[in-house]
Amino acid sequence: MATPFAPAIHDGVDDVVAVEEPLEIRVDGAPLSVTMRTPGHDDELALGFLYTEGLIAEAREAGPTVDLAGNVIEVAGPLRRDPGMRRFYTTSSCGVCGKAALEQVAVDSAPLADGPRLRRELLAALPARLEQPGHRRTGGLHATGLFDPTGEPLIAREDVGRHNAMDKVIGRALLDGLLPLGERILCVSGRLSFELVQKAAVAGAPVLVGVGAPSSLAISLADDRGMTLCGFARGERVNVYTHPHRVIG
Repeated sequence: MATPFAPAIHDGVDDVVAVEEPLEIRVDGAPLSVTMRTPGHDDELALGFLYTEGLIAEAREAGPTVDLAGNVIEVAGPLRRDPGMRRFYTTSSCGVCGKAALEQVAVDSAPLADGPRLRRELLAALPARLEQPGHRRTGGLHATGLFDPTGEPLIAREDVGRHNAMDKVIGRALLDGLLPLGERILCVSGRLSFELVQKAAVAGAPVLVGVGAPSSLAISLADDRGMTLCGFARGERVNVYTHPHRVIG
């Protein structure tokens, strides 16, 4: 089994770094996507990716190929739609590249639920409750966490790619029958980009919280989809950029 950490040396001192390796996603034997990721929870990553791309709507069998090829995950088909000529290559820093735009997200995501009403101090505290053991060890991993309305952590995943960490959480939620995420909160350890809002919207999350800043397109998409987008969640403070009706105080 691949390990998420690798030894390294800097300035003559032993160290450990996060592993980054390619993962090929195949559907019924046909290659569909290659993503750069941290090994681990590859079935969740593949299912979360396919779900947030609008290619599947339910949990599927996902696992190693028959020949146990390395860094390849096989997902049972069929897909909801033909991806056409598009082939996905995703780096660890870039999520949805190329085709995706506001209109496509609207096609793939149902209207968001009203969701919970949450106290501002609870939203600000979520990053401190986000489990990040790999980041503490390497300093090189992003994290996504799923929380209930009381701030109780439900699922947490780490990866060198921020979008991969979210795909892993969404894939796990899909397997556990938790989608759509109408009464739950997603929290990410870094900035809030378009692709993270897109994935959260398709998963049905009414609230997305981040430690860092949102981009302009992330704000536009969250506003369009009716999502409460919160950035700079640190200590006792948080900025609410869209749909503040869910935030108390």
